[in-house]
Amino acid sequence: MKNLKLKSARAAKDMSQQQLADAVCVSRQTINAIEKGDYNPTINLCITICRVLDKTLDDLFWD
Repeated sequence: MKNLKLKSARAAKDMSQQQLADAVCVSRQTINAIEKGDYNPTINLCITICRVLDKTLDDLFWD
């Protein structure tokens, strides 16, 4: 399932996939795969993404 919440939060911070990837120390392809729903990130990566985007796990990764 696509993660449109992540994509929206990233866009709201005016960040490209590459900028987010650099901020959380992963590749742009990883961010793209998460947004497309092709990759299920570790909880540590989820937490790091949330911190960078000023969101909670509930906001971005859980229904």
